[in-house]
Amino acid sequence: MIGYCPFLLKGILLATAYLNGEFLPLGQAKVSVLDRGFLFGDGVYEVIPVYGGYFFRLTLHLQRLEQSLEAVHLQNPLPENQWQKILQELIAYNKGLDQAVYLQVTRGTAVRNHAFPDRVEPTVFAMSNPLEPLSAELRAKGVSAVTREDIRWKCCHIKSIALLANVLLRQEAIDVGAQEAILLHEERLTEGAASNVFIVREGVLATPPKGSFLLSGVTRDLILELAKENGIPCQERVISAQELTQADEIWLTSSTREIVPVTRIDGIQVGNGTPGLLWQQMDRLYQTYKTKVRAGLCES
Repeated sequence: MIGYCPFLLKGILLATAYLNGEFLPLGQAKVSVLDRGFLFGDGVYEVIPVYGGYFFRLTLHLQRLEQSLEAVHLQNPLPENQWQKILQELIAYNKGLDQAVYLQVTRGTAVRNHAFPDRVEPTVFAMSNPLEPLSAELRAKGVSAVTREDIRWKCCHIKSIALLANVLLRQEAIDVGAQEAILLHEERLTEGAASNVFIVREGVLATPPKGSFLLSGVTRDLILELAKENGIPCQERVISAQELTQADEIWLTSSTREIVPVTRIDGIQVGNGTPGLLWQQMDRLYQTYKTKVRAGLCES
């Protein structure tokens, strides 16, 4: 909790959360110290934006949750329509039009043992925080990133709550005045510590292909859809470390941060040092899509 404004923290703790069938103030939500999420990081999660009271691609987020649960051999505790009902109630309790909903499922509470426990109920938790747009300054200037070796495990397609490697990599970036660590495995681009990565070279948009070394981002997939619909050349392919450093543009993407232009990498200017023309075009397309979400015109 270090670094939080006391007034902000108090407000967060008064927000409504969901825990194992009950809506209650976040500050009153408690789990056992024997919960396997606490002891082992044995669980998965999702983060889902809400714009104007409407979910951003909720079905796709819930499908990815199902895939993560299957990958860790954990049965989905709720059918999709029940998830939708609970999350809709959660955002109604918290009232803000733009929110970021976090949901988490762990294997539950049991005596500490690496082996899966028998007949244990999973812990189901969800909370919502206000969703802040990218600041005008960052939109105008872009952000700085550093490259780092990808030290994470080989199952990054699972949205696991065990994020220590991601935390350490992001902190390495912050410690040197950057906002994100862009990760390389065997001199090939994978993703950011908490983002997918796109590059632009000679007018062509490219991002690494899906696989076990990166998370299949919902926003990543939307950007590829928007590119194809609007005649923007795009590729899913292997990107070398050298290509990354020679890119005309670099973008970071995630559901809560949307599309963030990188204008410096490892202290070196990217392109002309300002958000690029293709980023500006894609950002307009993305904001138009968000407007449709706000109006309830996009299927969730």
